[in-house]
Amino acid sequence: QVQLVESGGGLVQAGGSLRLSCATSGLTFSSYAMGWFCQAPGKEREFVAGISRSGSSAEYADYTKGRFTISRDNAKNTVYLQMNSLEPEDTAVYYCAAATTGWVTSRALAYNYWGQGTQVTVSS
Repeated sequence: QVQLVESGGGLVQAGGSLRLSCATSGLTFSSYAMGWFCQAPGKEREFVAGISRSGSSAEYADYTKGRFTISRDNAKNTVYLQMNSLEPEDTAVYYCAAATTGWVTSRALAYNYWGQGTQVTVSS
């Protein structure tokens, strides 16, 4: 059974940082591209960042560039999202997802497995 479990969310003040983790099991982690998406209340789920199966390439939503960094540790079957300079607009539930494509994609439909999400709240 495939499981993706996010952790690391919480309440932080604007300008602060959080590091999200997504631990996976039940899949060959190194064969999957991984992505982070977020969904704010009343909004659709949107792409935040993605990383290829090898970790050699990454893609970011424009609003995250320079602030967020995605990385992965294939030995630990875990993907991370380092979020710096957080803004109240970053408040959302953050989900990790796994795609069999192997290469980076921002398309939510390309992702086969999803975690349950972790709440990130940024206060002003």
